[in-house]
Amino acid sequence: MTYKVHFIDVKNQLQNYIWLIEHTPSQEIICVDPTDAKLVESFCTEHQLTLSQIWLTHWHKDHIGGVPALLAVRNIPVYGPRDELSKIPFITHPLSHENHFKFHDLKIDIIAVPGHTLGHIIFFADAIDSLFCGDTLFAMGCGRVFEGTFEQMYHSLNRLSALPPHTKVYCTHEYTLSNAKFALHVEPNNLEISQRAQEIEDLRLLNKCTLPSTIELELKTNPFLRANSVSEFQKLRELKDNF
Repeated sequence: MTYKVHFIDVKNQLQNYIWLIEHTPSQEIICVDPTDAKLVESFCTEHQLTLSQIWLTHWHKDHIGGVPALLAVRNIPVYGPRDELSKIPFITHPLSHENHFKFHDLKIDIIAVPGHTLGHIIFFADAIDSLFCGDTLFAMGCGRVFEGTFEQMYHSLNRLSALPPHTKVYCTHEYTLSNAKFALHVEPNNLEISQRAQEIEDLRLLNKCTLPSTIELELKTNPFLRANSVSEFQKLRELKDNF
């Protein structure tokens, strides 16, 4: 296998994960949304890996906090949203919707997903069936609508739900258990949600990661992807905000 995905559990209050993609022949890695530089540095040292790119989905501190310290000791490209350059000045490669770039021979496509923040982007690597979606799509949930509109977020989620069903979904937080409880609350008769909620509860009891999910699984068990209109989505999101 040429590419391997690893994760670092930040073990912070926000339950962040830092995703890393390793190009195994070169032992080079990219790092997605590095919350904490020390954790990335020690992972690289322990596994004898070289950090060669940083990818950022949006400007929130828990996603970009480790970048300055990582750049202090190496000169590497930082890929991130063009529309958030004013908030993330250390981006070297600003990206917009439908841009693409490469990590070795792996092509990365950019999809703009405004809603959680106005400039939020995601990284889609079709060749390894992988989607790094920050705080837009969560396992059984979605991000809060902070800067954008409910309409923007609804359309952003529709963009992601149209990706190939087997696409693996790597989001940035371990929110799956609370999302599952909400999904059960709004769709109590959905057998697939009940089964998945039980599996997630078992995993979390063992302190195990519930990710990645897949687009196919989300379409069956994520109420936000199952909403049929902006107003239905808005109702769900407002309900979840106060759940």
